[in-house]
Amino acid sequence: MLEKFEKRHESLLPRSRFFLRLLKFALLSIGLIALSLVIGMLGYQLSEGMSWVDAFLNAAMLMGGMGQVTVLHTDAGKVFAGVYALYCGFILIVSVAVFLAPIYHRFLHHFHLEGEGARK
Repeated sequence: MLEKFEKRHESLLPRSRFFLRLLKFALLSIGLIALSLVIGMLGYQLSEGMSWVDAFLNAAMLMGGMGQVTVLHTDAGKVFAGVYALYCGFILIVSVAVFLAPIYHRFLHHFHLEGEGARK
């Protein structure tokens, strides 16, 4: 389980603990991407009967925004590719947000503490 972010009244997290938190969130983001790649590989393998290497190539290219490599022959494969493309766009946004969350929080927390010190 991920640790909770520090509250408004708490001091800024030390750099070493911040980098550990950032590593945890980066690993979570990479895990989300890896899981999505496996889902894509399974979908292509089941709907189009592709080999695992071809399924990997097509899933990775779709996730990377490059598009389909292999011509799809079945309706199920075409529907899967469309849904998977939409899913990949969403996962890109989510994985970037997960990775940037600790950085954004630290940035805002730093300025909150700075502003609070100026008011005293």
